[in-house]
Amino acid sequence: MEPLLRVEQVTICYNKEPVVQNVSFALREGEILGIVGESGSGKSTVLKAVMGLLGGAGRVTGGHIYYKEKNLTDLSGEELRKLLGPEIGMVFQDSGASFCPIRTVGNQLCESLREHGLLNGGRRAARRESDRRAARIMEKIGLTDPERVLDSYPFELSGGMNQRVGICGAMMLHPSLLLADEPTSALDVTVQKQVVETLRQMRDQYKTAMIVVTHNIGVAGALADQVLVLQNGRVMDYGPTDQVLHHSKNAYTKNLMDSVLRLKEEDGK
Repeated sequence: MEPLLRVEQVTICYNKEPVVQNVSFALREGEILGIVGESGSGKSTVLKAVMGLLGGAGRVTGGHIYYKEKNLTDLSGEELRKLLGPEIGMVFQDSGASFCPIRTVGNQLCESLREHGLLNGGRRAARRESDRRAARIMEKIGLTDPERVLDSYPFELSGGMNQRVGICGAMMLHPSLLLADEPTSALDVTVQKQVVETLRQMRDQYKTAMIVVTHNIGVAGALADQVLVLQNGRVMDYGPTDQVLHHSKNAYTKNLMDSVLRLKEEDGK
């Protein structure tokens, strides 16, 4: 199977200073890649480069990013925007903050579908169809009262519910590729487990490929098929999850795993 996404020797600079250097990986349909490393290692920057969200100071200065054989770094802003949403979805670290606080969840999900031309008819008919699609996904991911959720404002929902609503909003567009930036950050362990199960379920249901950026090695181990380890913007390790997390010969990866084990042992005392 040909890769859905290929990142080839990519270097990213902010204000001409390199923050990611010579990063390469490939992702196939239905595959999940976990990107792990310390804070500041360049994990989120890689996602931003794929989405074209580096901002005015950021630039891909070397290498290529191919999605379905299209070089994303060569596309115009308008061409890239056509791919974002229906083709490439995004779940942000704090999904609640990415929603408008003064509009209901249902209205915002409906607007997203209308913006991408995925709803027909008048405003009321479009909202009914949007709610129907949202409810179908919400029920699959453990939001058992979708009508209440859709009529709620983001601040009326818990952190875990907002994360799952964020996943729902991305998946309603049925993207081929989903990027998730620290989707379990600041959530308690129980909710982390729910979010991980939600992402895995969405992959199984829709064959969606995913890149999950996380500092939580446990999340990567439970979710990813392959793991990429970054340190200071450079690739330290890359390969199948079990090989990287449990049998790596790379000194940095082994130290990273040893530190996780020591923390677990200290927590258990």
